[in-house]
Amino acid sequence: MNPRPKLSSPAWSRQGFIAGASTMLPLLPGMIAFGIAVGSTAAAKGLTFIENILMNAMVYAGLSLMVAMEIWPQQMTLGAVAGLALSVAIVNARLLLMGAGFRPWFAPLPAWQSYALLHFLTDPSWLTGMRYRKEGGTDLGFYLGGALLIYSVWVVSVSVGYSMGALIPDPKPFALDLVMPVYFAAMLVPLWRGTTRAIPWVVAGVVALVIHQSIGGWWHVIVGSLAGIVVAGFVDERD
Repeated sequence: MNPRPKLSSPAWSRQGFIAGASTMLPLLPGMIAFGIAVGSTAAAKGLTFIENILMNAMVYAGLSLMVAMEIWPQQMTLGAVAGLALSVAIVNARLLLMGAGFRPWFAPLPAWQSYALLHFLTDPSWLTGMRYRKEGGTDLGFYLGGALLIYSVWVVSVSVGYSMGALIPDPKPFALDLVMPVYFAAMLVPLWRGTTRAIPWVVAGVVALVIHQSIGGWWHVIVGSLAGIVVAGFVDERD
């Protein structure tokens, strides 16, 4: 039985780090506005400043934290904590597939480095990283530069939002909530692989919109994602 070949270590460079951070710059206004909203919501729910910082630094998932705070209970019982944890896990389940997409890139690294890098995984860092890899890039500094910039800005933003309280609970009047969706749409363009491969995107979007209009809440995120995954499986099998 032949031993598994040893994978070569990926490159790390300062140039890649700077390039990755620069790629994230268009996203910062929307990220700051969202972070301020999350921080002000945490203040309104009665969390302390330290609790707000730890929650965002350790969980580091704005969408799931907003879901959790929307259903935040008056009293913290064991059942309430379990419900909050389950809600966060469901919303963040997409990160499992996103992390798997980075497996070929992170494979040569020791486990402690791979999982440390995955802690900073977000939708923007995944999109930019996948685009970078599709274009032939291998420098892990690119991922780290963008991910650390987003992480740092997020922690500062939720701190500012907590201090401001409920002064800016909603970024919509300033149209800053459009920055991230537009950025995501622009980053998806290089991932285009033909009309057939776009079918899961369309299905996921339509299902999410229908669920949002009919049920409300945050179920559209879960149901839309599952619908896109199922359709993508059929598309791959046919190909």
